[in-house]
Amino acid sequence: MPKLIYFQFFLLVLISSASAQQTAQMDFDSVGRGAPISADIHDYDFAGATMRVMGALGPFNQRPRRFNGSAEPGETPKGIEPLPRDIFSSDDFYADRHLWMDPRYYRCNTSAALEDIWGGSRRPLVGDNPPLSAAWGHCDRDYPREAIVSPYPFETAQAHYEALLEETKSRGGPTEHTYATVPGEMNGIYMHPGRTPNNYYWYQMRHNQVPTILSLLTEEYQMRFVQEAYHHANTNAAQWPSQYCWPEGFMRRWHTAALWENYIMVTPNMVQILAGVARNFITNIHIGREFNMKGVVPRLGEDVPRWYGETIGFWDNDVLITWTSNIQGWKTHAAPDHSNLLQTIEIYSPNHDEEGSFIGLNHEAIFYDPEALVEPVRIVRNYIKQNEFDDSDATPYTFVECIQTIFPVDGVGTPVNPGDVIEYEIPDMYGRPWNHLWENYFEQNMQRPEEEDIFSF
Repeated sequence: MPKLIYFQFFLLVLISSASAQQTAQMDFDSVGRGAPISADIHDYDFAGATMRVMGALGPFNQRPRRFNGSAEPGETPKGIEPLPRDIFSSDDFYADRHLWMDPRYYRCNTSAALEDIWGGSRRPLVGDNPPLSAAWGHCDRDYPREAIVSPYPFETAQAHYEALLEETKSRGGPTEHTYATVPGEMNGIYMHPGRTPNNYYWYQMRHNQVPTILSLLTEEYQMRFVQEAYHHANTNAAQWPSQYCWPEGFMRRWHTAALWENYIMVTPNMVQILAGVARNFITNIHIGREFNMKGVVPRLGEDVPRWYGETIGFWDNDVLITWTSNIQGWKTHAAPDHSNLLQTIEIYSPNHDEEGSFIGLNHEAIFYDPEALVEPVRIVRNYIKQNEFDDSDATPYTFVECIQTIFPVDGVGTPVNPGDVIEYEIPDMYGRPWNHLWENYFEQNMQRPEEEDIFSF
């Protein structure tokens, strides 16, 4: 058996034997990291109607695809009274705001299920009279909100980072590593997070009823979230940044399909995480540096948002603690938009097997976005190391050059052949270009709420 395949099989057995979703194991109670997760997502089934299979992430864990939902297309689940108007039958989702917090408005589908419902590479679940005949998810399934929100008392990333730094100082740190002491075992290639066994987390949007996610968002960002859900479910007019070779955006790092393998390089004053699929993601963590606090948000360079932010960090022995700021607001399909005020605290802690051997990293991230979120949220996942850089079967990183072949034609992503001539409007990348397409082509007769006049008093 080839080395990589054997290693992945070994990891699958190892992780499957201890499948609970956990934060890093520590020998002290921290003020801001390692708090237990109140609900293990692996104890919950997919909520939305889908042909995807729970657990079928890794190459050795494929199962036959069967319908997962409470009612097939064209049918109604027993014991559920449908709403007279829902996201599939509505001609104006803005007018339905009073229905948004009812799971039946989405037929109890998750946002990721709504994204998939027209089929793609799987059986469509919209029925013979789409979208009116779309399938139902499970109204009795949902991942709890309390397991999503941050368990820590901090209102800002700055307060969180400073508390962790003070805690580390009280423990004799931060650790100032040299090339002789830096945790070199972190160097290497890590398995695709979306294919890592038992690595589900709520942001993949397969376990959450839409109203649960809406409860985390401010009014404006609730509207944006429902807007995208509507155009996934009703108009089938998805606007995915990657299909147009637009920037992926900072939060895309946590999307199931966004990143393939992660290549991590560690030096005493810089840690780099490189990954990609339709675009390249490069996270440079500047060890020991401090942010310039003069500006809209903390930053390292000019007072201009960066697509993937700017990051500082410090070591507590072999644990890396980081703070990212100065992020360009954007969207991640099937997940909420984020604003330019988004900041994160991220903790990378080593995972070891029963013999004490390093097998990967636990990645705990806490998100602060006062414009989009009503309170901070947290995502916990794992990176499984699969190769050293010098392994004979290690695949060198393939740098991505995204060549656009799909263009929005009449508001719909359409493949265009070489030599074709089309009329094309240059998008405003800083003006929510997906919203511009939806409004121009699919929302002409809708009653969009008037935007607040910032010059009125």
